[in-house]
Amino acid sequence: MNAPSFYLKIALILINFAKLTYIKCMAKEIERKFIVKNTDYIDMAVSCHKIIQGYLSTNPQSTVRIRVIDNLAFLTVKSKNIGATRNEWEYCIPEKDAVDILEKCSSEECWQIEKTRYIVPYRGHTWEIDVFHGNLQGLTVAEIELTEEFENFEKPEFIGIEVTDDPRFYNSSLIKSKSIPEINEE
Repeated sequence: MNAPSFYLKIALILINFAKLTYIKCMAKEIERKFIVKNTDYIDMAVSCHKIIQGYLSTNPQSTVRIRVIDNLAFLTVKSKNIGATRNEWEYCIPEKDAVDILEKCSSEECWQIEKTRYIVPYRGHTWEIDVFHGNLQGLTVAEIELTEEFENFEKPEFIGIEVTDDPRFYNSSLIKSKSIPEINEE
C-alpha cells in the first residue's frame, strides 16, 4: 500500500470514530486571506494560541488535517475551494491521539506546520493572524471568516495584499514549502 492511500485509510477510520464518539461541527467556510504588513495586531489581540498541524491528504479536492490548538485537537476535512467558499467538517479528537498521529504519520508526504495564532476583533469581525515558525518564519497571514462571500468588512491597518485566490498560501500548500512563497505586490 502506498503512503497516500495509507494516510487516507487512517483519516477515514478516524472520521468514522469521530462520528460515533464526538460532537460533529459542520459548516460552509467562507474565508478571505491576506498578507500582514506589520505587527500592530499584537496589541489588538485578545488571545494567542500555539498551533501544530499536519495533513494526511493535501489533495486540492479534499484536504484532511490534524490540528492541535493549545490542548484541543481536531480532525478536519475540507472540500475544494470555490472562490472563498468551501465545505468543512471538523471533529474533536483526543489530544493524545492527534499528537500520536502527527508523530507517526510525519513524513515527506505529511509535514507539520507550527504557528502562533492571534485573535483580533475589529469592527464587528474576528481576524485570525497566523505567525508561522520554522522554514516559514517571516510569513504572517490574516484570515477573516465571513457569512457571505462578498460581505463588506473594514480592514485594519496591518492588512496587506489579498491572497485568498493564491493556492500557494493555502496551509495545505505551505506545508510542502521549503520557504515562503514570493509575494506579488500589486
